[in-house]
Amino acid sequence: MTAPTDEQMMSRALEQARRAADTGEVPVGAVVWLDGEVLAEAHNLRESRRDPTAHAEIVALRSAAQHLGSWRLEDATIAVTLEPCPMCVGALINARIRRLVYGAADPKMGCVHTFYELATDERFNHRLEVTRGVMAQECGAVLSEFFRRRRGRD
Repeated sequence: MTAPTDEQMMSRALEQARRAADTGEVPVGAVVWLDGEVLAEAHNLRESRRDPTAHAEIVALRSAAQHLGSWRLEDATIAVTLEPCPMCVGALINARIRRLVYGAADPKMGCVHTFYELATDERFNHRLEVTRGVMAQECGAVLSEFFRRRRGRD
């Protein structure tokens, strides 16, 4: 079996983001995989769950940990359509995710490269390998379209 590419996994994360948009959630999607096997796919569920922590990354990490039977997701990779916020970067570090792949930069909350560089901060006991900008235009377009429609500018 060949290893999935970052683009293939980001495409799956984009499918999740579109599902989120269809249900009125901010369209962010995430996919966690290990050794070519998808462990979890998720999208934002904050509105439907009334849970401020139900970001796509957190939902996917919880599902992946259940799948593996361990909170340690060492050697796993996560693809997420939007640069993670400080809460989500913290969760990725705590889960020991090996690699983060993200699409669009987040000018309001991004804490991988935009405001802070938490994922690679040497003061933490674990750091992530980061690949940014994968399918960034497509990821950004899904978000822009969602907010344009929400503001009634169809």
